[in-house]
Amino acid sequence: MQTDPTAPGDGASPEVLALAKVVARLRAEVTDLEGLASAAGVLELAKGVLMAKEGVSADAAYETLVRGAEARGATLMEECWVTLGGIGIRQTPDADPATTTDPVTASGRTTPEGALPAFGAAPRPGRDEPDSRTVPADLAAALIDARSTDDVAEILHEALRLPLAVDGVMIYTFGGAGRLELIGHSGIDEVLAAQWQDIPPLSGVAALEAITSGEPRWLDDPERDAERYRLIGSPERWPTRAWLPVPGADPVTCAVGLFRKCSIPFDGEEQALLQRVARVCGGPLRVFEHRRAGPADLDVTAVQRILDAVSGSVILLGPLRSPGGEVEDYRIEAAAPESVDVAGRRGRELVGRRILETYPTVAGTSLWQGYLDALDTGITYEGEPFSYREVTAGIPETSVYSVRATRLAGRLVVSWIRQDTTVREVRRLATMQRLGNLGWADWNPATGKVDWSDQAYAIFDRAPGSGPVPLPELPRHVLPDDRPVLAEAVRRLLDEGAPIDRPFRIATPDGVRHLRMVAEAETDAYGATVEVHGFFQDCTTQRGAELALRESERAVLVQRGVLQAERAIAARLQHALLPIPEQSIELVGLCVDIAYMPSDTGVNVGGDWYSAIELPDKSALFVVGDVAGHGLDAVGAMAQLRFTAKGMIITGSALPDAMDRLNTLLLHTAADSAATTATMIMARYSPAERRMAWVRAGHLPPLLVRGGEAHFLPLLEGNLLGASFDSVYVEDTLDLEPGDHLLLYTDGLVEIPGENMDRALDRLAAAAAEAMGGDAPDALAGLLAALRPAGQDDVCVLDIHLPADAE
Repeated sequence: MQTDPTAPGDGASPEVLALAKVVARLRAEVTDLEGLASAAGVLELAKGVLMAKEGVSADAAYETLVRGAEARGATLMEECWVTLGGIGIRQTPDADPATTTDPVTASGRTTPEGALPAFGAAPRPGRDEPDSRTVPADLAAALIDARSTDDVAEILHEALRLPLAVDGVMIYTFGGAGRLELIGHSGIDEVLAAQWQDIPPLSGVAALEAITSGEPRWLDDPERDAERYRLIGSPERWPTRAWLPVPGADPVTCAVGLFRKCSIPFDGEEQALLQRVARVCGGPLRVFEHRRAGPADLDVTAVQRILDAVSGSVILLGPLRSPGGEVEDYRIEAAAPESVDVAGRRGRELVGRRILETYPTVAGTSLWQGYLDALDTGITYEGEPFSYREVTAGIPETSVYSVRATRLAGRLVVSWIRQDTTVREVRRLATMQRLGNLGWADWNPATGKVDWSDQAYAIFDRAPGSGPVPLPELPRHVLPDDRPVLAEAVRRLLDEGAPIDRPFRIATPDGVRHLRMVAEAETDAYGATVEVHGFFQDCTTQRGAELALRESERAVLVQRGVLQAERAIAARLQHALLPIPEQSIELVGLCVDIAYMPSDTGVNVGGDWYSAIELPDKSALFVVGDVAGHGLDAVGAMAQLRFTAKGMIITGSALPDAMDRLNTLLLHTAADSAATTATMIMARYSPAERRMAWVRAGHLPPLLVRGGEAHFLPLLEGNLLGASFDSVYVEDTLDLEPGDHLLLYTDGLVEIPGENMDRALDRLAAAAAEAMGGDAPDALAGLLAALRPAGQDDVCVLDIHLPADAE
């Protein structure tokens, strides 16, 4: 009851005082009745949705609400709001949201704009301080007077300000394309609210996590929270925050944010209470969400299925209204697969986008007004061709559309046809012709009309003012050598309808151009040519590349022939100088096996060589060498070294002296031609002592196999031949025993690209120990089979064997 507005003793007559008291009492009764009517409206709406959902009577629905309230330990009004929060609100098709009766105000009660109930204005008896246990019940009663989502935020703020020290409230809803929209706030300054009015789909947004997960987010550690989330306002301003999903709808679409200036976290009892409060808020938020979204009786999913079967560009627009009912924007709720906008977005890519956000220049145009008129009046809008300009990737694009809009259940079905498609296709065709050096041409033999594209004029280096060339006259514009063939092809095209695909050449100020003509004829019922369609292609660059390639191939063939001839000569010379025996040779009591394998790559022969001869004093000379390089030069150096070494040893020169003279020979030879180097092993065997004396020049060490074990001889001093005048060569000796194998070899036997030489030599020793034990026949063949040389270099091997039965 309100207090008497007229105090006693103010000079009023007793009759006036009595009348004022009656008016005050009646006014208070009206206020109480209005509150009861609003509460009754919420109750009746909750009963109605239960009756529709569960198919029960009004009395049974009421009993369900009462039982639910008792089970929750809540008031009946709380249960009504919870029920409304989980069930959709249906509206009359095509109803104007600005005039539709609000289910919250079903009693017809009106509240002055901006007026809110004083929360807790009538405290319960015996309660002097706010009691948090009564917050849900008091909140449910106060929400009856809410007229918008901002009212819900203010009522909630007032309900939690004293009992739970909540200083600010923000309410977000989950919009299209994953965006969050601020639909209500209290205790938050307008500047900050404007900054966070619309949140794009970003990571690290606590409100979005609460909605998508359906679980609350409690933020009470500012430093840690600032690292994980994008915080609204400074962490120091609100060190304690909570984001609560509003349950009821499936999926959850709303979240309530609560802000505390104190750094005290919400305890377990407060958290449970706040989740109950969020559930109570679900009812009015659900009601206002349906009002904002427009009529709810239209099944958008069914509309999308229909549009999936429709050709052309068609979309469904849902109006987005302000709290006052004015249309602020439209959201695309469904789209046909062939719907394409100016930026090339198609079909489902358009769904969820807002018109003014995506196409801002539409605002204030005749098209925008046409949408509004169609939505208000229901009269189909068919406007004049509409020009829309947008800058895409820095390039301005202007397109012309014919648009049609029809109202459907409070929404708009919009279809459009793009009028500038032909212009765009022409531009694309011109670009394709320019990039491909193509130009199209059409001829009409009956009328003589000829059409050439701009690129055709460019290909012929012909001024457009000169006009195109008639088809019968075309051969006169080509080079004389090509004229007869092209003239015959044109005659057959015109007389017989035979297609053309011919190359020809023309002369231009820049030189001769190589062109290609492809054309076909359209004939009438009698076989006469009525139209010819074709294109010209400038193949000059391609033809130049073909000629250059052909010339290169010719040069390669000539060079290959020269190299093959050189290889044949070198191979014949090498064979003449270095005959390979077909079987083992006996030499002063030794059995000598020889293997020579030329490389299997390239066209050149190498400089690997050997000597195994008996000397006049009944001793034997063994030489293995490798001249650097390939070809005739290497074969010539090999012959020079082979015969010179043999001659010096026969005439009595010691091994180190002979090696020193060979080094001097190569050094003097290099003064007259390209520098030549070589490696070599030279050995002399005396059968009486069974002693092998040897010397090396940069060559790999000999390998001795004795008693099933293999080891390399010491690496004697001696640089490779032809490297230095200061080279020194040292002789060493080895006494052979019956059964010994001594291997002299070139590096091609063991070398593998990328392998360390020490590892290669270890591999050779292991293979030789296994293959060359005792007097096994074909020991050298077994060694080669085990090693399998890479074949990238020549291989030369001498297996010097003292038989086990040697006396």
